[in-house]
Amino acid sequence: MRPVAAVINHLLAQEPWAQARLVAHRDKTACIDAGLAQLMLTVTGDGFVRNAAENAVPAVTIHLKLSDVPLILANRERAVSYVRIEGDADFANAISQLSQSLRWDAEEDVSKVVGDIAATRLVSGAKSFLAAARTTQRQVAENVAEYFLEEQPMLIRPYVMNEFSGDVVKLRDDVERLSKRIEKLERR
Repeated sequence: MRPVAAVINHLLAQEPWAQARLVAHRDKTACIDAGLAQLMLTVTGDGFVRNAAENAVPAVTIHLKLSDVPLILANRERAVSYVRIEGDADFANAISQLSQSLRWDAEEDVSKVVGDIAATRLVSGAKSFLAAARTTQRQVAENVAEYFLEEQPMLIRPYVMNEFSGDVVKLRDDVERLSKRIEKLERR
């Protein structure tokens, strides 16, 4: 798990305010428990993290399911709704704020290798590529959905399903009323 601590420390090094936020929790250990794997990190005196000692007792434990990791990564603001937290609330709050605020400055890191201008162009090119990939993925999904809705009907549009459900409820009520009328006429 050393690479995880190294990545977190790299992000912390880019944000001095984040280090200052963690210094208040020096020597506390956080445990991220994903069921199959646990990550135990201890805050150092300078606001960075290191792998915790084997006998370390976590001040906070964050339980999450591996199946929820993509949801957490997709929407970090809602990450708290996918996890269960035990322990020091202030420390957990600091971790939550850092997880929502820390961002990788790719351009800064790439500029150290290829220079500022090339880094700017590489990063903007990568962002454009990712945006184009997302647009293409959305368009393919829309085309596949349209195909299965219009050309080869295997799916039903939500409003059609709602109308059908409403019609079924109305028919059920009508049949029930008719049944009551028939019973009433039979008694006469």
